[in-house]
Amino acid sequence: MDESAKKTALRAIPYGIYVLTARADGDRLAAATVNWVTQCSFKPPLIAVGVKADSFAHGVVEESGSFVLNVLGKGQNDVAFAFFKSVEHDAATIGGYAYHPGTTGAPVLADAIAHVDCRVTEIVRGGDHSLVVAEV
Repeated sequence: MDESAKKTALRAIPYGIYVLTARADGDRLAAATVNWVTQCSFKPPLIAVGVKADSFAHGVVEESGSFVLNVLGKGQNDVAFAFFKSVEHDAATIGGYAYHPGTTGAPVLADAIAHVDCRVTEIVRGGDHSLVVAEV
């Protein structure tokens, strides 16, 4: 398959936009925009998320063994854009957006239309991203 056709085909796969957040060792907070997400099991409920292998978020997810997947809706491009890069946080905001701790301790963004708290069950390494499998 020629490179141009491959790129076109891969870009045709539909994606959502999410902000993955995680907390480790009290104040190590990470937030990253992700779009490679899928449910991969009903029993138990599992999702799989592609996380950049050399990212700060990957390290915090690996260390904590948990994360929150914050679901963004139409018109929330500004929220997604805010987490394409490293962000500052305090006790009430991350990247300038309000949050509260979820059941795993990871931030739940107040502006997210939905969220799921997840416990990591497996990390599959490959290429420049890892596939993080987690139970909801």
